[in-house]
Amino acid sequence: MATSKGKIAIGLCVTGLLMTVFGIVLMFVGPTVVNQQVVKNVQINPNNELSYTMWRDIPVPFFMSIYFFDVLNPEEILMGEKPMVQQRGPYVYREFRQKTNITFHSNNTVSYREYRKYHFFRNMSVGNESDEVTQPNMLALGAAVMMEDQPDWMKIIMTITFNQLNVKPFLKLRVEDLLWGYDDPLVDFLNKWFPGTIPFSGKFGLFADFNNSNTGLFTVHTGADDIRKVHMVDSWNGLKKVSYWNSDQCNMINGTAGQMWPPFMTPESTLPFYSPDACRSMELVYEKPGEVSRIPVYRFIAPKTLFANGTVYPPNEGFCPCRESGIQNVSTCRYSSPTFISSPHFYNADPVLLQTVDGLSPNEEEHGLFIDIHPMTGIPMNCSIRLQLSLYIKKVSGISLTANIAPVVLPMIWFAESGYIDGPVLTTFYNNLVLIPFILKFLQYMLPVVGILLLVISLILGLYDKKFIKVYHNSEDEDTAPTERTALLH
Repeated sequence: MATSKGKIAIGLCVTGLLMTVFGIVLMFVGPTVVNQQVVKNVQINPNNELSYTMWRDIPVPFFMSIYFFDVLNPEEILMGEKPMVQQRGPYVYREFRQKTNITFHSNNTVSYREYRKYHFFRNMSVGNESDEVTQPNMLALGAAVMMEDQPDWMKIIMTITFNQLNVKPFLKLRVEDLLWGYDDPLVDFLNKWFPGTIPFSGKFGLFADFNNSNTGLFTVHTGADDIRKVHMVDSWNGLKKVSYWNSDQCNMINGTAGQMWPPFMTPESTLPFYSPDACRSMELVYEKPGEVSRIPVYRFIAPKTLFANGTVYPPNEGFCPCRESGIQNVSTCRYSSPTFISSPHFYNADPVLLQTVDGLSPNEEEHGLFIDIHPMTGIPMNCSIRLQLSLYIKKVSGISLTANIAPVVLPMIWFAESGYIDGPVLTTFYNNLVLIPFILKFLQYMLPVVGILLLVISLILGLYDKKFIKVYHNSEDEDTAPTERTALLH
């Protein structure tokens, strides 16, 4: 029995020692191995099947939900009354994105064009594309504001043209036409008599240049030489900076293309990206940790300063001329049209904007912008990019079409681009980049704990074994002592 317990103690001691040593080694080697695997998998490299496929084709569901602000009192607006709007939507489109013309360069960058296609999803929408919505005539009212400082004779010509073409200040059109294009006689007139004023011909639509189009030529870093630069934009359409704005800082092309970011994020990290649609770089900030489908994430949101004017946030002075804080003038990249971008329903904007339009009710849950990122890889798990487009309208002296419109930034439309990882892609991502690192991290702490426990048990068994042997020998001595004394007497 003593021998059996002694062997068990030796076996437990050896096992515990090995587990402790292996666990301690894993503490030092494990994080390095995991980080190396992350670095290998997040580089833009055709050999990285998972991340490269996600980067190239975005195989996860991606949707664009569109909401219109239906104008309820167009006639009263022309008389100077406050606009009343009613939100209509969502009208949901499945968004398909695919990168083409992918070219790798010797300086560890890759160039591509990303094409977008949209397909209407009726079962996720509140109605059909045939639904009618009343909206301001963006071309006519926008052109009127653009002509405000021009000579009177030019305004007279414009008024005559509007009358001859029977142009209306407000239009009631189908959703499909408003988005993807409708025939407007003003387009042909401008192209004929003022060539170059607008960059398109034929039909006019709010998103006419989105469908079956690309976002420009992006050149981004692959991360092969420095993983901290992966996905960061090197140039866009050959440019290192744009020329839309009034300061070098505002014209800078910063961050990624807005789909993936460098790995190993911390709460101090930010999410910078360049948006061709907004003609500027933006930066999201950390809000809180969370979890999406068992995957740990960091939530990043738009700071309140994102669309703040130069008075509230001096670094944004380059985006001016500004109006109320919370809306950004994008006329310089929208062919001088008096258009503004903001968060939906003027969320996080100057409250005075809500006083000029009835029917708005901003709140964070519905109108806040967010991206949930897996911090170890920099890959988004869930996101919702929400932006609003508004038109500045007013009475312009000499242009009768504008009647007595009071100056107002009138919301027209807002949209949310949202996507999430699901299905087989989520399973593969979870197994390779969450589960395996978790197991390694678990083992590096559990092995030493179990190993030390086994060493303690072996020590107890060993001490017990020695005590048992000692007691056994003592009992033998006591049994033989009388016999020895009897022999001596004889």
